[in-house]
Amino acid sequence: MGQDFLSFLRDADWLTASRVRAYAVMLGLASLGVLVAAFFEATGGIGSDFLAFWGAGHVAAGGDPSLAYDLGAQEQVQTGTGSRGWFAFVNPPPFLFLALPFGLLPYPIAWIAWVAVGYALFAWAGIRAFPRLWPLVLAYPGALIAATHAQTGLFTGALLIGAVTVLDKYPVRSGAMVGALMVKPHLALLWPFWLAAGRRWRAFIAAALAVLVLALTSWAAFGTATWLGYGESWNASASLMRSDAAEFYLRMVSLYAQARLYLAHPVAIGLAVLLTAATIWLALISWRRFAGDPRGSAALMLAASALATPYLFSYDLPFLLFPTLFLVERGLRHGFRPFEKLALVGLYLAPYGLRAAALPLGLNLTPLASIMLVWLIWSRGGREPDRKSGG
Repeated sequence: MGQDFLSFLRDADWLTASRVRAYAVMLGLASLGVLVAAFFEATGGIGSDFLAFWGAGHVAAGGDPSLAYDLGAQEQVQTGTGSRGWFAFVNPPPFLFLALPFGLLPYPIAWIAWVAVGYALFAWAGIRAFPRLWPLVLAYPGALIAATHAQTGLFTGALLIGAVTVLDKYPVRSGAMVGALMVKPHLALLWPFWLAAGRRWRAFIAAALAVLVLALTSWAAFGTATWLGYGESWNASASLMRSDAAEFYLRMVSLYAQARLYLAHPVAIGLAVLLTAATIWLALISWRRFAGDPRGSAALMLAASALATPYLFSYDLPFLLFPTLFLVERGLRHGFRPFEKLALVGLYLAPYGLRAAALPLGLNLTPLASIMLVWLIWSRGGREPDRKSGG
């Protein structure tokens, strides 16, 4: 009996492709209810993070984009929707190109459009990367979390996944996608090192040019006052990071944030610097580890990206779809290792489960899940293919 149960867990032969598809459908349908609840919360008295983007787009569409960074103006605009809460806009001015069209819409309609467009772009990028695994793309909890917050993770996830998918075939397009991440630059921290180590110079140059073009065009479109206001907005982010609010750090998914809960600030910073250095090393060595396999190298770099920055939230994690499904793809092709199927189920569901458990536990365990993801990908490199398997 004990041996049978161990085999049940180790091999997980019961987790067939048809059952995985069925579970994905059930998860997606259940999440629709969560999404509806999030809509009513966002458009009611509680509000949503999306208020910051809608408010910024609204004042930009009204002709004074510098008010996007004016806290008094944003409080007035955002609470005008009926929300008791409001949020500072802290993204760089090029983000206003994305926010402005949504700011032309009434807030409830803008929320729906934002989520729909973001999810469509994420799904397009994910399905293009993993066409056979499309049900897992559509039901990915990391994306569903981002949708309920109406945050930017769906858009940045589409850029990150799209960039690695087309890197070798369309390097300039890939680089332009990376450059567009200047709206959330901490998510692209490893990319310059990774592209340089892989000698993908066309993509590297295209990314740098995209950053320059976006900076110049946003300056021309929105003015110097808007860029100066963006500089002042750093104070809002800095005040949050200097705070000792446990709830704020529990909502973050970086090792630094968890360290801040229990360790002195200098120690937490030291750990964050060491971890960032380690992830840069992983990005540099990933090409050698996965010689002749750019997807493997990309999966390792993206998994490490979830550990590279001290400032990261659960709504930033849709891009982890790529490293997670890379392992599924590799398992289907070469065979799953003992307990790997169960580990992948846990990692797939981690954005949901670990975020929900963070406040009751007093600790967000997402960094441990990210470390496991990195290790599983690393251990797939530098080895002969496993036994063939139909999965």
